[in-house]
Amino acid sequence: MLDYNKIIATELSLQQQQVEQSLELLIEGATVPFIARYRKEKTGSLDETQLRDILERYTYLSELDKRKDTILEAIKNQDKLTDQLQKKIESCLSKTELEDLYLPYKPKRRTKATIAREKGLEGLATAIKYLNIPDAKLQSLEEIAGEYISEEKGVNNLEEALQGASDILAEEVAEKANLRAYLRDYLMKESIFISSIKKEHPEGSTKYEMYRNFQASVTKIAPHNILALFRGETEKIISLSIDFDETYITAYLYNEEIKTKNKGIKAFYQSMLKDSFNRLIKPSLLREVRADRKNWADLESINTFEINLRELLLSPPAGMQPTLAIDPGFRTGCKVAVLSETGQFLEYQAIFPHTGAAKQKEAKNTLKNLIQKYEIELIAIGNGTASRETDQFVGEVIKPLENQPIKVIVNESGASIYSASDLAREEFPDLDITVRGAISIGRRLQDPLAELVKIDPKSIGVGQYQHDVDQKLLKKNLEETVESCVNYVGVDLNTASKQLLTFVSGITPTIANNIVSYRDKNGIFNNRKELLKVSKLGPKAYEQAAGFLRIRGGKNPLDNTAVHPESYTVVETIIKQLGVSLSDINNISSRLKSLDLNTFVTDTIGLPTLEDVIAELEKPGRDPREEFKYATFKEGVTEISDLSEGMILEGVITNVVKFGAFIDIGVHQDGLIHISQLANYFVNDTNEVVKVGEVVKVKVLEIDEKLKRVSLSMKEV
Repeated sequence: MLDYNKIIATELSLQQQQVEQSLELLIEGATVPFIARYRKEKTGSLDETQLRDILERYTYLSELDKRKDTILEAIKNQDKLTDQLQKKIESCLSKTELEDLYLPYKPKRRTKATIAREKGLEGLATAIKYLNIPDAKLQSLEEIAGEYISEEKGVNNLEEALQGASDILAEEVAEKANLRAYLRDYLMKESIFISSIKKEHPEGSTKYEMYRNFQASVTKIAPHNILALFRGETEKIISLSIDFDETYITAYLYNEEIKTKNKGIKAFYQSMLKDSFNRLIKPSLLREVRADRKNWADLESINTFEINLRELLLSPPAGMQPTLAIDPGFRTGCKVAVLSETGQFLEYQAIFPHTGAAKQKEAKNTLKNLIQKYEIELIAIGNGTASRETDQFVGEVIKPLENQPIKVIVNESGASIYSASDLAREEFPDLDITVRGAISIGRRLQDPLAELVKIDPKSIGVGQYQHDVDQKLLKKNLEETVESCVNYVGVDLNTASKQLLTFVSGITPTIANNIVSYRDKNGIFNNRKELLKVSKLGPKAYEQAAGFLRIRGGKNPLDNTAVHPESYTVVETIIKQLGVSLSDINNISSRLKSLDLNTFVTDTIGLPTLEDVIAELEKPGRDPREEFKYATFKEGVTEISDLSEGMILEGVITNVVKFGAFIDIGVHQDGLIHISQLANYFVNDTNEVVKVGEVVKVKVLEIDEKLKRVSLSMKEV
C-alpha cells in the first residue's frame, strides 16, 4: 500500500524521520504532551499541534486503507477488478475519491436502471453508446429500439424501450468518477446559499431575521452563518437552498459526453444527460456540498471553542490564599463558603443583605467576623443574580478594615451543573447543592484550572453553536485541550483531585483513584519515586506522568519542577560543576548562563532537553500562567438601564467568536464588541486582539434595553 510517513511528511512540510519517530512513540502509547515536552530529540522539537496533526492524518490514512481492502475485495468478487482500477484505488488519498471509484460497483437498491436491465434493455443502451461517436454508421434509434419491444418483459413500445436505455445510461454517467469530481469542485467553488424565512413567521418574530433574504457564496460564508442556517432549517423557520448556473453544467456535460453529430442521437443524449444530472447527480452532490460546509463550520467552531477554553483554563490563578466565596441571591440570600489556602472547605453561612435593614446589619456582622476569623485575603463573588448588589455590599463591609481582602466577581458558568453532579455529591455528600456552588466559585478564583476540569467544557459558556456541531469531535478536541492545559501547568500531587489527575499524561481514571486512595491512607507523597508504590502505576505510566506531577516541599527540590526524573542525573552533574548543592537550586539562576550545554550532551539527552532543564532551573516551581488581574466594574452601573452612550467601562472578555467578542461589564448581560470595533485597524482574526478572561476597557456605542443588547467598542479607549 502507500508510504504513510512520506505522504504525511510531504503534506505537513516535515522531515520523514520526524514523522516516523513521532508515530513510533504514539503507537507505543506515549501521550502527545509527553512526547512534545520530553522527546524533542526524537521528533525534532515538534509541538503538540504538529503531533496531533500527524496522528490525525495517520488515523485517516489507516481507515482509508481498510476501506480500500473492503472495496477491492467486493469488486474482485464481482469479477470486475481490472489492473487499472486496482491501481487507481490503491493510489487514491481521499475517501471521497475512493467512494467515487467504487460507486459503479456498489450494491444498490432497485433503481430505474436496475429495472431496465431486468427488462433486457442493457443491450439497447450499449448499442446507443456505439452510435455516440463521430464516424458511427447512421442508424435510427427507432429501428434499433424496435428489436427490444417485448410484452413478456414489460417493454410495450418504442418509448418504453428508449426510456429504459436512457435510465441505464443516466446511471452510468452519474457514476463516472471524473465527472463527479469536476462537478463537485464546480459546485463547491461557484454555488451560493440562498435563504428566506417561511411565510408563517412574520417579520421581526424570529431570531433569524438576518436570514430573511440572505445570500452568500459557498466558499465565503462564515461558519456561524452555516450553523445558524442549518439550525433555523431544522427548526422549520428557514428555507435554505443552493443556487448555481445550471446552463454551465449542462454545457459541460454535453461537451464531455456527446460525440456524435447525428441529430437524433444528440437529442437523445441531451435529454438523458439532463435527467442524469437533475435526478441522480445534483441531489447527491448538493448533499455533499452541504455536508462539506457543515463539517468545515464544525471544525471552525470547535477550533474557536478550543482557543477560548484554553484561555479560560489558563486564566491566571489568584493564588492559594484563604478565600471567602459568595453565591449571591436576593430573596433566598447569599450562600457564603470559607475555604482554606488549599481550597479545603471550612465553614458555611447564609446571609441576607438584600432583604431589609435589620437583615443587612446582621449580614455585615457575619461577613466581617468570617473575614477576621479566617484572615481572609480573597473574596469571590459569583456573577449571577444580585452579583453587583452583593459586590457593593461587600465593598461597604471591607472598606473600614485595616487589611482589606481583594474582592473579585467570578464567572460562575457551569457552577450549578457541577454542584448537582455526582462528582460534587461525592466530594461534599453532606452539603447542600447551593453550598457546593459557592465552593466551586471560590476555588475558581484560587485556581481556575483545577476547578474547571470538573465541569463538562460545553457547560462553561465559551463556545458558540456547540450543540449543533459534531458532538464526538467536539468531545475529543475539548478533552485534548484540557489535557494539554493540565500538563502545561503541572499538577500538585498532594492536593490534586481525581478529576485533575485523570488529565495528567499516562494517568487513567483507575490510577488517579488509586493515587488519591494511597494519599489518603499513607499521607502526602515525599518524592516522585513513591508513585511506583501506587497500585497499577507501573514504569510506563511513571515515565509518562512523573514530569507533570509536582511535590512542594519534598525531599528533592527537582520534584517541584518540570524536570523529568530521567534528567536528574544531568542536573546533578550541572550543579556539581557550579559547586552548589541540590538544596540551592532556587539560587543558581544567574550562574546558569555561563554554562556550555554542549559539554553535558549524551546519547540520550540532547540540547533541546538541556535547554528545557536550564529554563526550568532558572525559575524552579514557578507557575507558567500569567500574573493575576481582575476587572473593577463601574460603581452605580448594575443594570442595562444605568448605561449611556459614550460611557467608558472596564470589563472581562467572556467569549471570543469569529465576528467579535462578548464582555461582562457588570450589568447582568454581556455586551458585544463587533470585530470592526476591536481595534483602530482591520482585524482578520478576533483571537489576535482579545482572549477569554482578559480585562479590557470599552466604550458604550448603542443600547437596546428591549432586546437586552449592548454594542461596545475598544477603539479610542
